Parts: sequence; structure tokens; C-alpha cells
Amino acid sequence: MTRFMDVHHGMQGITAQQLKEGHDATAAIEQEEGVHFEHAWADPESGTVYCLSEGPSADAVRRVHERGGGGAPDEIHAVPLTV
Repeated sequence: MTRFMDVHHGMQGITAQQLKEGHDATAAIEQEEGVHFEHAWADPESGTVYCLSEGPSADAVRRVHERGGGGAPDEIHAVPLTV
């Protein structure tokens, strides 16, 4: 499995409750694509949301986001190294 960091733009004013609801919606269907969303962070001022997940492919991560109602991420980056 590969870790991925995806980025959503244009979410100015997002609240903690909205971030949690989006995370919960993707978590509800993540197993169908073999993806696990670990964490999500948001900057309401800039409208940027970051999601860390693990899964078989960037396409699988994108599909879970789209099906979960959060919309496709603007960017998905593989994160093969951590320290």
C-alpha cells in the first residue's frame, strides 16, 4: 500500500464540523476501494484541505472522495518516504 496526500482548494470557510462530516463520509465507503483515510487538516482562511490516506492507487483515493461527496481532490501526491 502507498500513502497519499491529497489537496483540495476552494474550501474557504470550512468548519471543523464540515471537515469531520467529509472525513466520515469517505470513511464509510473507503473499504470498497481498499483505501484508508488517516487524517484530514484544513485551513479555512485559504480554503485548503489536506487528506492523508493509504491505498492501492491515486485513482482509488480519487474515487472514494468523489463517491463520498467531497469532490475530487485538486492534487494527489504519493508519499513513499517518511521519517
